Amino acid sequence: PAKKEKEVKPTVHKTNFEKDVVYLYQFTRTPMLPSISPFCLKVETWLRLAGLKYENIDHKLKLRSKKGQLPFVEVNGEEIADSTIIMKELAQRYDKDLDAALTQEQRNIAHAMISMLENHLIWVVLSWRSKNTEQMLKGYKINLQHALGSRLPNALLSFFFKFQFSRKCFQGAKKVKAQGLGVHKPEEIEEFGRKDLKVLSELLADKPFFFGDEPTTLDCVAFSVLAQIHFILDEVKYGLKELMQENCPNLVGHVSRIKERCFPDWEDICTKLDLNAHIPKPEPETKENKEGADTEKTAEQEKNESEKELEKDNSNEKTEKKEEKAEKVEENKEKEEAAAAK
Repeated sequence: PAKKEKEVKPTVHKTNFEKDVVYLYQFTRTPMLPSISPFCLKVETWLRLAGLKYENIDHKLKLRSKKGQLPFVEVNGEEIADSTIIMKELAQRYDKDLDAALTQEQRNIAHAMISMLENHLIWVVLSWRSKNTEQMLKGYKINLQHALGSRLPNALLSFFFKFQFSRKCFQGAKKVKAQGLGVHKPEEIEEFGRKDLKVLSELLADKPFFFGDEPTTLDCVAFSVLAQIHFILDEVKYGLKELMQENCPNLVGHVSRIKERCFPDWEDICTKLDLNAHIPKPEPETKENKEGADTEKTAEQEKNESEKELEKDNSNEKTEKKEEKAEKVEENKEKEEAAAAK
């Protein structure tokens, strides 16, 4: 017997992809900011600045890249994982280098600042979250039913979330400890964050963006991290947010400028928790349009019925004429036969 061909499993989740559309797999929205993952927010901000067509895909609590990470993207049937690699690959593929105008010295500064943001300040933020789960949920107004796609009561979900989150944080704490940050007291860790914010504030100074009038990769990364600090409810006491507001107003201004430039749909995102608020939706059918469509449909139906009736009448008329003709032929035939008999 012929051997059955081995079924080849698709290597991407989105098999019916559209050419050159970037499919971004990330976490669900929150009422305070588009994503509480700085890495997801970083990639989405970059995509918007680069002007690439993209669509967000909900990871549904299970979809991960082959490296086990979020975010990841799929483009033209190919997966790209890790936020930094995603931006680098897409920039090369579509000629969208946000740093093209930078000098080598500026590129070196950007590299150092991005390293500080992603390998230090982010850990300061995550350390606070891991030790203040209740405050984190409240600060970002996270609805666990929506975030987890569950119908269970929020109180019950909150209990399980804290338990699971604590376990993950404990595992992550080992990594933080190995890095060096985790061995310190909370107030010492916060002080590290304060110093990072001060460095960023001094570099930005009174410029709109870190290297002038146009945002670069550093602006994307800085925004994605600073937004995690800035967009927390005022009722939740958070030292780094207070520092930004009181001592680093230029960083607050920077966050606002990137928000206004890249996320004009911010309100829709945070109110409706819409992953794809940037994609135009079909216009809802108004009452007038519906009535007009119904009237047009009725008129079309009446027209079709009239045409059918007319066709039927024509058909009947043709049938009657055929029958009359057949009768005349038969009558003539009978007359001819009678004449022949005489």
